[in-house]
Amino acid sequence: MTASRPEPAILSGRFVRLEPFEDAHLPGLFEAIAKPEVFEFGYGGGLAALPRDEAEFANWSAGRRRPENNIYTVILNSGPDAGKIVGTTTLGDFDIRREATHIGWTAYAPEVWGTAVNPEAKLLLLDCAFGSGFGRVKIQTDVLNLHSCAAIEKLGATFEGVVRREQPRADGTWRDTAQYAIIIDDWPEVRKKIESRLAAWS
Repeated sequence: MTASRPEPAILSGRFVRLEPFEDAHLPGLFEAIAKPEVFEFGYGGGLAALPRDEAEFANWSAGRRRPENNIYTVILNSGPDAGKIVGTTTLGDFDIRREATHIGWTAYAPEVWGTAVNPEAKLLLLDCAFGSGFGRVKIQTDVLNLHSCAAIEKLGATFEGVVRREQPRADGTWRDTAQYAIIIDDWPEVRKKIESRLAAWS
């Protein structure tokens, strides 16, 4: 199967839906993720990059968006807070020849950490990637972000090592990146594992 960039479209699950990003999402995203506990371990460049208000957040967000990527806003799909924006994630870095892509640029409101939100969002993105012919999906994070490392490992991704001095943080220090991947051979077992986790949520 030849890989191709999927057309941006709503990806909907039981707990969340991923809507292609639009500017109307910015106020909800600011409220959800512009928090020290989200940025402190490297997201968005680290604490030094934390926007102070909605205007700064809009500028910061515009500087990070790349039109060649599929950028999503994560929205609760069920429960008392259905319709609430709780985060953002991206499927991007599409390498068609190598059938490789990358799930990243992910941040969630702290109140949904440890819930069904992240595993279902990853399930939707992985299903989209492998269904579009990609054979390798990279997921990575700052080595200092132990919470994120644990969440990636819990998905069933394979740790491939640390890429040293991989990108600068906003404070001028350099990030070492913990790199993981899921390949098409892993996907049936990884999918089963995530679906089993989600089935346990009421």
